[in-house]
Parts: sequence; C-alpha cells; structure tokens
Amino acid sequence: MQALWQKIMPARLVAAICLLAAAPLAVAAPVLLVSVDGLKPEYVLEAGARGLKIPYLRSLMEQGVYADGVVGVWPTVTYPSHTTLITGRAPADHGIVDNLEFDPYRRYADAWYWYAAHIRVPTLWQAAHAAGLTTASVGWPVSVAAEGVDVLIPEYWRTGEPAADTDPSDRDLIAALSRPLGLLESMQARVGPYMRGNDTSIDGDAVKTRYSLDILARRKPGFMTLHLSSLDAAEHAHGPFSAEANATLEAIDSMLAELSAAAQRNDARSIMVVVSDHGFMPLSHRVNLFVPFLQHGWIKTAPDPGTQTLTITDWQAEPWLAGGMVAIMLSASAEPGLAGEVHSLLAGLAADPKNGIAAVLDHDAILQRGGFPTATFLVVLSPGYYAGGALTGPLVTDVAAAANGEMPGGHGFSPEDAAMRAAFFATGKGLAQHRDLGVIDMRQIAPSVARLLGVALPGATAAPLVLTR
Repeated sequence: MQALWQKIMPARLVAAICLLAAAPLAVAAPVLLVSVDGLKPEYVLEAGARGLKIPYLRSLMEQGVYADGVVGVWPTVTYPSHTTLITGRAPADHGIVDNLEFDPYRRYADAWYWYAAHIRVPTLWQAAHAAGLTTASVGWPVSVAAEGVDVLIPEYWRTGEPAADTDPSDRDLIAALSRPLGLLESMQARVGPYMRGNDTSIDGDAVKTRYSLDILARRKPGFMTLHLSSLDAAEHAHGPFSAEANATLEAIDSMLAELSAAAQRNDARSIMVVVSDHGFMPLSHRVNLFVPFLQHGWIKTAPDPGTQTLTITDWQAEPWLAGGMVAIMLSASAEPGLAGEVHSLLAGLAADPKNGIAAVLDHDAILQRGGFPTATFLVVLSPGYYAGGALTGPLVTDVAAAANGEMPGGHGFSPEDAAMRAAFFATGKGLAQHRDLGVIDMRQIAPSVARLLGVALPGATAAPLVLTR
C-alpha cells in the first residue's frame, strides 16, 4: 500500500524525498529549535502583501531553507504535533494522540498529556543527550520529566487562564518540575519571576524568551527546544491574520531575532530552526456530538448536587474532541451491536451538509492515517465546523453569534486541508540559502534536526530533508 504521505504530497516532492536517504550527514552543529504555535506559512511567505513587519522571519527565506507548507498529523493539534516534531513519528506510534487525555466522566480537571512518560519512542532530546550534547527545553509540550533534558522548564499548569489572583505558589510547582534542582529559583533572581499557570499571552512568551536567553548564555546547550504559544491564543480568540494575531507575530519576530543572536554568540556554527505545529482557519459553527449520543442513551447524566450542572454517570459510546475532528470511543462493556448503531447515527448526520461532517472514518482508516489507535470511528468535520462539548441544546450552534460577531479560529482539521499546513524555516552556517523545499511531511523534521546535530534518531519513519548546500 502506498504510504499516506506519498498520497498527499506533490509528485515532484515524493520523487525528491526518495533520494534523500543517501544525502551525506551535515557537520554537527548546535541547534535551537523554536516552535511558534499556530504559525501558518503564509504569515511569512506573504508578509509583504499582508503588511506584516516581521524582518527576522522574512530573512529566513533569503538566508536559509524553508517549506511552502508542512503536512501535519492526525489530529492537527498542539501536543501530538509537537511530539512528532521531536520524534519523527505519527501519534499512533509515539503515543500522544490528542491534547487532553480521554476523560469520559470529566473527572480529570482538563488534564493534558503533560508527562513525557507517555511518549513511547525515542526523542531528539534523548538522542542528543546520548551523544554527549548538553540539552535544554523551555515550555515544550509533553516535557514533564522528559528523559535526556539537562536543563528543563516544562510546560505544565494548574490554572488554565492565569489572572491577577492566580496562586503565586504555582511557580513553586513549576520549580519542582524543573531541573536541575534549584534552576528556577536561581534564574528568577536574575531575570525576574517565571509565569504562573498557562500564560499564553505575549507577556508569557516574553518570559519564556528571557529564560531561554539566560539558558543560552549560561549553559550553552548543543540542542535546545522552546515553545512560544501567544500566536495560537490570538488566532483562537480573533482568527488567523486578524489585527491581534498580526501584532502578536510582530512581537514574536523580535524575540526570535534575539534568540538567534544569542545562539550565534555561543557558536558561529549554530543553526536556528523555526517550526509550527499546525495551521489555522476561521470558525463558523460548533458541532455538539454529545447531544445525539445522550439522546440515544449511550451517555447517561445526572445533576450535580452542588452546582446543578449535568455530570456524566455512565457511558457506552462517547466523543473525544480534537478541534476539527472527533474520535468516537466505545466502552469495554459496550454491547456487540453498538458499533453498528453508532455508525448508522454518524452516517445519517453526515448525510446532511448542515451538520458539518465531512467524513466518518472506520478503525482501519484511522490506523492508516496514524491517528487515534483506540478509536472505533473518527468524525472529520467540514472546514469551519468545530467540535463542541455541550451536553444540551442543538447539535449545531453558530460560533459568530456566541463570539459577539468575531470569527475566532481553530485547527485540528484534516492535515490534507492546506489551511492546516504548518511552517518550517532553518538557517545557519553550511545550510543552503533561499532554498524552497515545497510541501514537506512533519515527520521529516526530527530526522533532519538529528542530521544537523550529527546524532542518530532511532525509529524515525521519514527521510531527512536536504538542508545543506
């Protein structure tokens, strides 16, 4: 069977990829890998036409290697994508299949896949560390207690939306999860307090940048990862290419320039790689699949005695939300014929375009795409239709009305949709200049970074890119 990535890429790119395995190893050099969450390649490729003032990012097109787009993974959401970026493997292989863990009773308080123990395959951190390189990471998803990271400030929070009255002791929690022991306390004395909770504002990214600059200056890592998340937050709130999103990216551009300069001060051979995890598109509707599942009795609820809100008390089949797609999970105790009943419901809903369902994939089709390996079905939503979690009300609701007229953005849709394509830029001594790679596969990035570092990444499934001259 032809590999999926071969099906979704241009023929000229497939032919080029087949030649890459024989490419010579690059000279080992320090690499700084920075993810700008939600960065669509058009922000940079079309910066002039859009009036964006992002001189550093634009310089990467002239001075380095770049992609017209990066075909992501199923689903195109942050945590599975970031884990693919450091492993070169699909979510079904590496184990991080969604942002949030499956929580059918909603008892986990919105627990994300924070812990690196869930990653089932080797990472770039481990490969670099095993080769004797000093490694560092700030704010990277799925990095709590990550093996192979010498200097670590993981992405973790107890408060999803920090406010002025957020518990200041939350910094003690991050300090306890950071390493080496005492790292955060000593850094706070030099560069100011670390952020509390999940601060996805531009101020939060500024804090992570200050900490990364300090690590670069004092630790001089051979491989470092950093995750900047404020562009994603601006796009969710206001939509891609909104004035707010554009202003956020312009601020991030200055941070990237500072980070690149710091890496160059450490070693003139340093390579800067700027990536993203997914694209974005404007949203128009929410699809609340919990509602028909409740109506069919596959989910049972009862009022919470304290709040009078509905709580889930039992389930046989339940949606697992992932932005622009929804995995359908069946309980281990489900009746033998339930899968057929669920499929009949989904097929009937998909028959009406007003319900915003583009496709219903069965288990085999899901596995072919490298997505949710334990799901029975995968509902792929139409562009602009987003997964909703309401337990009551209509199946489809209007997003614009709920957002006071704004058209917020989202992701998680099929990676075959060009709007979901992520970004890739790389620059540094020895790399080609103004080389357009066309459209690439996200799984190619990790083995390419490994080649730049001069290390081996076991298990990567795609050929590395040719980045050198």
